[in-house]
Amino acid sequence: MKRLIGDRRGATLVEFTFVAPVMIMVMMGLCDLTYQIYARSILNGAVQKAARDSTIQGAADQTGAIDQRVINIMGGLVGTITPSCATTPAAATWCATRTNFTSFAQAGPEPFNDDNNDGIRQTTECYSDINGNSKWDASAGPGNSGQGGASDVTVYTMKITYARIFPVASLFGWPTTQTIIGSTLLKNQPYQTQSGTAVAPKTICT
Repeated sequence: MKRLIGDRRGATLVEFTFVAPVMIMVMMGLCDLTYQIYARSILNGAVQKAARDSTIQGAADQTGAIDQRVINIMGGLVGTITPSCATTPAAATWCATRTNFTSFAQAGPEPFNDDNNDGIRQTTECYSDINGNSKWDASAGPGNSGQGGASDVTVYTMKITYARIFPVASLFGWPTTQTIIGSTLLKNQPYQTQSGTAVAPKTICT
C-alpha cells in the first residue's frame, strides 16, 4: 500500500491536464490581440495610401473607388466585407467617413502658448480661437462632411468589423466581433480656388 501511495508515475500528465486548458486559452487570447494589432497596422497603411491618392483633382467624385482600394487590401486579411455604418456594426462590415476643414488648425486641437512647456493647456495660457466659440477646444471642430474641395484638409477614416479568429472571446468576456479603425489627415491639392474663406483666429488669454 505504501508503495502504491508513493508511486508518482503519471503525476506530470495529470498536472498537465489541469494546466493545459488555461495555457491554451491564454495563448489564443494573446494571438487574438496580436492579430488585432497586425490588422490595424495594415489598415492604417492602406488608409494612408488611399488618402494620398484622394488628394488629386476630382477625388471627391472617386471616393467609392478609393474606399475599394482599402477594402481590396483588407479583404485578403479579414475576408469579404460589405458596407455598413450601423451604430453597432455586424461582423464582415466596413464604414468610411470623410470630414473636411479649411485648414490644419481647424482639424485638430486649437493651438496655444505652452508657457511652461508641459504640453498641457493651462487656463492662464493664451490660445487661438479657431472656431470662434470663445473657449479652448482640445479636439477638432465638427467640420464638413465629405472629401471637400481644393486646398481643404480632409480627415479620412475607415472602420472595419470582423469576426474574431479564435473562439475564446466569450470566455474572456469579449465581444465575438472586433472593430479596428484607421484614420489619416491630408490636404487636398490646390487645383482651383479654395471655396472656404480663411479668417484670422482671435487670440484669447483668459
